[in-house]
This record gives sequence, structure tokens and C-alpha cells, in this order.
Amino acid sequence: MNLYLRYFDSEVLVSNVDEAIAFLADIDDIGMNPVLEKDIRDYVASDVVYPKRYKIRPRVYFIIIKTEATTMKDFKEKKAVRSADVKSGGKSAPALVSLNEPRYGWYEGAILFKRVQLVPGTGKFQYRDTSFVARLKASSGMDCYNRIVAHLSERVDRRSQFPSAKGKNFKFQYLGKCK
Repeated sequence: MNLYLRYFDSEVLVSNVDEAIAFLADIDDIGMNPVLEKDIRDYVASDVVYPKRYKIRPRVYFIIIKTEATTMKDFKEKKAVRSADVKSGGKSAPALVSLNEPRYGWYEGAILFKRVQLVPGTGKFQYRDTSFVARLKASSGMDCYNRIVAHLSERVDRRSQFPSAKGKNFKFQYLGKCK
């Protein structure tokens, strides 16, 4: 695994943590110290695949990203992006891919949205998290989402807020083909 590091216009793709620390030590603003070095080594050794951001001073950071890219060009063109099946051990397809995959049949969709409701006694309105689950016929996960939102939009206050289909507040499962 390689590491991409960036601090303002300075960026590099290195193959090990020692090269990364050497790159950061050459930048005077960062002020490499044993505590920072240990934290970087721990991050690189961990299973965490998310980018790590280190604060230098208010609103000034440097970033480290773990990547499978072997060249800067590959990294910039996102050719070595890890897929969700690599992260999860090949158990399921990435959510964004399966969201638009055309597959007509029965779906179960669950959405958690912000519903505007009247508070009794005060006469004021407030947002409340509301869960809604439905089984329906659809042609894809995205179609399932659109049908659920269309159904709810007709039945709840128009100020209610619906999450993105790509977010964590919408889940769907393909149940099978319909006749």
C-alpha cells in the first residue's frame, strides 16, 4: 500500500511510512516530532482506510491517504480506488453501484427522514426523525427510493426533509423477481 501526502501545493506519493515522515520533516511548518511520528506510524499500520487529516494551526492541515495507486497519475485519475467488496471482504456489492443497477422486482426500502410535526400545546412545529419501511415493485434501488419519497411527499408536511438515496439514511434490499 502506498501513501499520498499533501500540504498546500506540496504533494507526494510514497511507498512506505519512512519516506512519508522524511517528506513531512522537510516542511518547516509541520514541525515533525516523536508524538506526530508515532501517530502517523500507528495510522499507517492500522486497518483504517479513511484519509487522515492533521492540524498544523487553525485552518491549516496536511492530509495522508492510503492508496493502491503506484504512480501519481494513477492516483489522480482514481484508477486504484478500493471497491466496497475489497473493504468488506467481497460480501456485498457497493451501494452506489447496486443503487442504479436495473433489476425489476420486489424491493424493501427503509428511509429515515426529518418529518415536520406540530407540538401539541405550544402550537409550534419541530423536526422529528421518522422511519418508514415499504415493500414495493421497482426497477432499481433508485426507483425504489423515488417511489417512497413520492409516496411520502403526498402524505407529510411539505417542509419535511428527505435524505439522499446515496446516504446512510436510505437502505434497500432486492427481494426477488415479480410476475
